Amino acid sequence: MIRSELIQKIADENPHLTQRHVERIVNTVFEEIIEALSHGDRVELRGFGAFSVKSRDARVGRNPRTGESVQVEDKKVPFFKTGKLLRDRLNGR
Repeated sequence: MIRSELIQKIADENPHLTQRHVERIVNTVFEEIIEALSHGDRVELRGFGAFSVKSRDARVGRNPRTGESVQVEDKKVPFFKTGKLLRDRLNGR
């Protein structure tokens, strides 16, 4: 499912909201998650999962085309850990 499909589904299930309002709500939720992660905060959606930021140390990588060693700088990457409810539903429980 992509963002536009999510917006359409929510708008269909909530006829009292216009598509423009639903789009604004969905965009605000995503923007707040991104903003929190950019500050290093953890975002937990109970039953769904938790978003956090992990740090990756600098390392020596390898260029797959040439085999040449390349220095890879340290960086921060987003991380998602599924919640128990989501895991259970995916596994048919």
